[in-house]
Amino acid sequence: MATKTHFPLRGLYFITPAVPEGMDAPTAHLGHAGAALRGGASLIQFRDKTLVGDEREAIARALVALAHAHDARCIINDDTELAARVQADGVHLGRDDPDPVAARHRLGPDAVIGVSCYNELERARAAQAAGASYVAFGTMFPSPTKPEAAHAGPDLIRQAHSKLALPICAIGGITPENAGEAVAAGADLVAVIQGVSAAPDPEAAARRISALFD
Repeated sequence: MATKTHFPLRGLYFITPAVPEGMDAPTAHLGHAGAALRGGASLIQFRDKTLVGDEREAIARALVALAHAHDARCIINDDTELAARVQADGVHLGRDDPDPVAARHRLGPDAVIGVSCYNELERARAAQAAGASYVAFGTMFPSPTKPEAAHAGPDLIRQAHSKLALPICAIGGITPENAGEAVAAGADLVAVIQGVSAAPDPEAAARRISALFD
């Protein structure tokens, strides 16, 4: 496993978006991630539901190297085995993925293990007890990526902040314009996809969000 784990989980958390039509996958993932990292992202997640095989692994390896070149972390969505193979910093798990205990066993004590908790505080408590590194609540705001997702607004972040002892991530519909609401509610991380990738100037959008944590 990689070892860039000795600083807090805090700041802008960029998740790579779906590859735009007409753009090759490496260019899309690395280009978007590079802009986010130059803008100050402290954590990136490789998320792609369509790629398979060697190309997926090659992009994952390149993203890990790119993140580490910017003194940031890179984790993999859903795929613990891919995270292990490319020496990523960890994995993010959803409802249908392996539990955090199994991921921790596979990836080691220093791995970043994130867990999606939607709008469910009890799920977050269980994830904390299972050794998760952070929990993610969302969606915070209406999200173009997941328009049908359960709603979890800043009030849930406030409630979780008072009841949990691990970093809390806000996700869903976050933009440079509304990210401050999540940070003010106590979010340690704000996870962003299109709020950065679809911005006219992605690096500038990332910088605006990162500055909220200064």
